[in-house]
Amino acid sequence: MSELLFETIESVSSLIQKRRVSPVELTKLTLARINEYDPALTAFITVMEEEALTQAKVLENELQNGDIRGPLHGIPIAVKDLLQTEGVRTTGGSKIFQNWIPDEDATAVHRMKEAGAIIIGKANLHEFAMGATTENPHYGNAKNPWDITKIPGGSSGGSAVATATGMAFGSIGTDTAGSVRLPAAMCGTVGFKPTYGLVSRHGGFPFSWSLDHVGPMARTVKDTAIMLEAMKGYDSKDDSSVKKNHVIYFKDSLKNLKGITLGFYEPYMFSGIDSDVRHLIEQAFDQLKFLGAEIVPIDLPGINDALNGLKTIAQSEVLSFHDPLLKRHGDLYGNDLKYRFQFGQNISATDYINAQRTRKRFVQNTMRQMSGIDGLIGPTNVQSPFEIGTMVPEQAISNMFTLGKTPLANILGFPALSVACGFTKSQLPVGLQIIGKPFSDKRVLEIGDCYEQSQQWVQALKMNRNYIK
Repeated sequence: MSELLFETIESVSSLIQKRRVSPVELTKLTLARINEYDPALTAFITVMEEEALTQAKVLENELQNGDIRGPLHGIPIAVKDLLQTEGVRTTGGSKIFQNWIPDEDATAVHRMKEAGAIIIGKANLHEFAMGATTENPHYGNAKNPWDITKIPGGSSGGSAVATATGMAFGSIGTDTAGSVRLPAAMCGTVGFKPTYGLVSRHGGFPFSWSLDHVGPMARTVKDTAIMLEAMKGYDSKDDSSVKKNHVIYFKDSLKNLKGITLGFYEPYMFSGIDSDVRHLIEQAFDQLKFLGAEIVPIDLPGINDALNGLKTIAQSEVLSFHDPLLKRHGDLYGNDLKYRFQFGQNISATDYINAQRTRKRFVQNTMRQMSGIDGLIGPTNVQSPFEIGTMVPEQAISNMFTLGKTPLANILGFPALSVACGFTKSQLPVGLQIIGKPFSDKRVLEIGDCYEQSQQWVQALKMNRNYIK
């Protein structure tokens, strides 16, 4: 029965609707797997056993009465512990909030529950989402399921680990500079950062208001689309939320990629890339061409200034939220965060405004460069995950920029997908990244799904035994 936990949301949903699998049975099976494997992986901060079983019983009764909410009905999902859950502690990965119990769900969590998802637990993360490794000094380090001595990426590392190991069918993560996509790539799963404003951020600890996104993580692209369909939509509680009512989910996969044009900017995408990773990305490009896509060179003028601007924006916005907490609880933060906060204190209002202006120009220029193309492509991670405990705070602050090419989509606010594209010689996963134009979320997912359907990388998750003693 445990193999059922590695099936797609689509296929398990069909079994549930045909009464071949019950939500209670599936939840108990998932909880049993968490109990068996999470002690070694530390994917969760809080396992919601009682709450999940209560949800499952309600959904099972609805099923018996012929009331089916949709494809997520009865599906166990994890939630990054940066997002509020009503009646269940939300720590932010921090000691400061270790006993805080919110009185409402984050909007994305609420919408997933309304769609029938069962929240199985709160996933581990880098403290306050401020890092790329999910080495957490308060709740334990999350481990990469392909090599438990290595980082899983971050900051949504626990979410990726739970999804990759059958402890959840998917997870809700957050992404400020790559925190959904980098861990997805490093754990061999799928991560999607929607267009800025498409999914409400209400009910989450902020990192950077103008860069934060909430996004789905799953084992297949189509499962990610199912989750996004439930999560998206306007929310008056989030002032960045947009009124965009277009369908994301697609039932039928594209047969090929004929007519699809993808842009590639090598100076950025391949800078600092490991030769093993580059080989896999080039193979993925060849496969995209085989499927019918045209790959063309593209220029991204001003990219370096824009990425430096992202650092300025992120460091100043995060300090504005944490400043009151630092004054009261500064000694409770981890060492890497204490080091990081020093930079925000030296940023002037002029620096911040100029960074936002630089960002606006870069977005406009990139939109012009992307005229006539469907998306940008490149690697998600350019380096393989390193060993846990080997990074000092002075270097950790730049991990997101040295490990991957994810920050680009955050400064743009454009939709971005990471999908598995193979394994290095050390048997560590690598992700292919596809970045689309604003609100082309469905098209990006369709392109990624077509590529994924031509590969068998997702099957490797079921076969992985590297975390099993």
